[in-house]
Amino acid sequence: MGILRLSHLEVRVPDLELATAYYAEVIGLVETTRERDRVFMKCWDEHQHHSLILKYAPTYGLETVGFKLQDRDDLDHYQAKLETAGVAAKRFAAGELGPGSGETLRFDAPSGHTTDLVWGMDQVGNLLPLTNPPPEPQGLVGIHPPRLDHVFLMCEDVDAVTAFYTDVLDFRLTEQILADDGHQLCTFLERTHTPHDVAFITGPNGALHHFAFWLDDWNQVRTAADICAYHGVRIDAGPTRHGATRGYGLYFFDPAGNRNEVYTGGYWADPDREPVTWTEADMGRAIFYYEGVVNQRFLTEHS
Repeated sequence: MGILRLSHLEVRVPDLELATAYYAEVIGLVETTRERDRVFMKCWDEHQHHSLILKYAPTYGLETVGFKLQDRDDLDHYQAKLETAGVAAKRFAAGELGPGSGETLRFDAPSGHTTDLVWGMDQVGNLLPLTNPPPEPQGLVGIHPPRLDHVFLMCEDVDAVTAFYTDVLDFRLTEQILADDGHQLCTFLERTHTPHDVAFITGPNGALHHFAFWLDDWNQVRTAADICAYHGVRIDAGPTRHGATRGYGLYFFDPAGNRNEVYTGGYWADPDREPVTWTEADMGRAIFYYEGVVNQRFLTEHS
């Protein structure tokens, strides 16, 4: 029982139609439904109703981050743990937060991010038959990642937020970047035995650094760079390799200014695996292993 993985994100965009076109045609997501001010989308190989919600708003940024629960009893389990930690939470019935939404426990994390724990989101299936399916559907467009992979958030006190995620939400620490004085500059946390489902880096509370879609191999990351260049999408960094997580990634921005990543690689993280520590002096290699340096612009939440 407990949190299974990252479920979905809701991000703000000032031009809903432009953002929808970008995520459909460049990223290659599938639209499942829409409301007057929100569009619900998913990756082609995801079975649940949505993994990305685009919300019309005057500014860009993250509205909510959602994690998927394995059992309905997990809602009660985490509500009790949140109450013990002094964090107020509110329950919502299935469908109350929008089309396809499951039963939800919503709270504001110490990082300033509105967070949902969700059970029972509608299952709409992927784009493949359940009998003798091909490796992927025909006619996919854009980068077409199979699934959402992780989210990278910003907060003022990484130590406190990491303790909250490990002690209250049962995440496991896989890697960390420590400042010279010993406090955590960046942490990587998982529930799926991958290097990270969520990560935190020092910055403003409530800010989004990036969210990442999974690709199956390095060649697809390079192809994603070709697609971004063809469509005039501004590339922020990469294709490159990370020291922390051992993954490969490409960073770029959606039309609103939300940073995206496509990511592959990494390793299997058993629950008893000891966390890896990177020092402040080697922070550049932890983030960009080939380049060995990270510029200040990349440490901000926007373009």
